[in-house]
Amino acid sequence: MARCAAAARRATLRPDEGAPIEITTSSAPSSAGRSVGVDLYWLPLGARGHFVRLGGKLYEAAAALAARRASRPLYHSVLEVTVPDGRFVIEMAPALAAGESRGVVAHGSVATRRAGRFRHLRYEVRCWKDGVTAYAYAVESPVHVTGGTGPARRLLELVRTVPAHVWGRDEVGAGEMWTCNSLTSWLLGRTGLWSDAIRPPGDGRAPGWHAGLVAAERSA
Repeated sequence: MARCAAAARRATLRPDEGAPIEITTSSAPSSAGRSVGVDLYWLPLGARGHFVRLGGKLYEAAAALAARRASRPLYHSVLEVTVPDGRFVIEMAPALAAGESRGVVAHGSVATRRAGRFRHLRYEVRCWKDGVTAYAYAVESPVHVTGGTGPARRLLELVRTVPAHVWGRDEVGAGEMWTCNSLTSWLLGRTGLWSDAIRPPGDGRAPGWHAGLVAAERSA
């Protein structure tokens, strides 16, 4: 937590600091040699876990049936922020056992507030210096959101202030549940980096994205 916050504090932010937002994609995800800025990765939901993948398929099948449409691929979003102080991987993931350094800055409950008493029903928000994610599974990534140092530092500064809403519930009143994608969209919304050009690959969906934008607008 301290590393993430320290990296964010080492610059005096100005509203006009940083390069204009430019949305570009690469078909070869890699964190090697990344320049200063913010990049977004789209990972197929459940790329690293059978249980999550199965749960996602069941959820999307039910959602598609209710909306009378065909099922669509679901995606999990991850941010990679690079500043002169280092590279940070920011994402929401299931809480793991204590003792492993993953740059965890916050926790939240899954399904209900009371469930948070049990580790297996908690999620963690990571701001992991030199961290890793499932880069090998990324689709149409990375999406280069900005090359500005100011917005990148501001985003790092905001990670530890993200609201810990219950995963899977609509506590925001946005009409959809809070998920890992809510963290990503909340951060992009709060830093003014969100754009209509940022969307999942193909006809994919990122459940929770709108919830994060709604929460970001209310936090402004």
